[in-house]
Amino acid sequence: MLRNNEDAWPVLVVDDHPDVRLALRVLLRSEGLSSVEVGTAEAAIDAVSRQDFSCAVLDLNYGADTTSGNEGLDLVARIRMETPDLPIVAMTAWGSIGLAVRAMRIGAADFIEKPWNNAHMIHTVRSQIALRSMFDENRRLRAEALLSRQPGDMLRVCESSAMRHVVDLIRRIASGDANVLILGENGTGKSLFAREIHLLSPRTDFPVIRVDMSTLPDSRFAEEMFGEEKPQPYPGKFELAHRGSLIMEEIGAIHPAQQAKLLRVVEEGELERGGTMRTRRVDVRVISTTNIDLDTAVRTDRFRRDLLYRLNAMQVRLPPLRERPEDIVPLARHFLLRECKRMARGAMTLAPSAERALRSYDWPGNVRELEHAIERAILLAGHDQIDAESLSLHRRTDLAVVLDSLTLPEAEELLIRHALERNDHNLQRAADALGISRQALYRRLEKHRARAGFEHIG
Repeated sequence: MLRNNEDAWPVLVVDDHPDVRLALRVLLRSEGLSSVEVGTAEAAIDAVSRQDFSCAVLDLNYGADTTSGNEGLDLVARIRMETPDLPIVAMTAWGSIGLAVRAMRIGAADFIEKPWNNAHMIHTVRSQIALRSMFDENRRLRAEALLSRQPGDMLRVCESSAMRHVVDLIRRIASGDANVLILGENGTGKSLFAREIHLLSPRTDFPVIRVDMSTLPDSRFAEEMFGEEKPQPYPGKFELAHRGSLIMEEIGAIHPAQQAKLLRVVEEGELERGGTMRTRRVDVRVISTTNIDLDTAVRTDRFRRDLLYRLNAMQVRLPPLRERPEDIVPLARHFLLRECKRMARGAMTLAPSAERALRSYDWPGNVRELEHAIERAILLAGHDQIDAESLSLHRRTDLAVVLDSLTLPEAEELLIRHALERNDHNLQRAADALGISRQALYRRLEKHRARAGFEHIG
């Protein structure tokens, strides 16, 4: 089976009516989701044997059997055998509770009646895609943990005494079960270290779920964190992380009105999904990150003291890159090797002038800025050695010179990266700075992930 970039996997639509296939293609495309449409069960089996999909939406009734759903149920079973991890959303115009139960018993993840509600359809598809992505990421992280119980490559290249102390602290903290708060400026690697704590912990065989609190709207906070029961069951981040770890990035961005709701779950391990009074217990280790001074936030009533105590059982403070200059060149070499492999380019080296420029720059964007500087230099270098000029560390605002040497896709990717950096990876602010909608930015991110892949260092 061909393996694609997970973020670019399309939705498989299976229906014997061309107008239904067209309607779903248009609906999914309007939400930035690509799709592949087929009209028969055999074509569906052929498609899943050749290509990866993020989700399958399939009809249960076909020309040979228009009312019982048996042909569709057989297709659900066959797809489940072919691709056990593919989420399946079954749909039929002859819906019944009995048929829905039969479809879900043999492997369907959800059930929708025709004619569908567009909002409900998109919500269902996105929920299944999100669950698939989370489970795939957890599987990948478990595989990494089995290969090595040591911190990741980027951590091992650090040579400064400050970072060796941090790595040693991470190892000791990870072996316990206390909640962890990771402090540091933007771009210092907070998210990476949070992931390493999970990988080195006794919870490594269970899910690790990440959520960026700075981009979570207040109106969606309870639903995303605690789940909802209606119009359909939807597990929140805490339930998805049960027995594993929940990484809450930029915890200081949570609105005070939401902090009390969060406190109860962190403190007692209990929650209720929206639309139900039934209490659910969760066992989750919370790993939080922030770039703000939470003590000051507590004094100014912007952050609850009792919540900070619960999150701050153990603390890791990451030094900025300018305070560990011994790590700059080793990290640059690491990024250079990795990016050359990713871009399928031949081996490149750093010229002495580049190493001097790297050491003399103050790196206000920390490790994230260094990573992007190396990526940019690979694109700009006209030979196999990166020099100081290719790094452009003192000409960052002269975008006209940079853009002249790039293709249109490379230029767009560079502009998007700059907007994300300037706005601390806040998608809405980055979209505003680029003069496009947040949805349009999502679509461009999807396109570039499919083309090369974005990596985020928090």
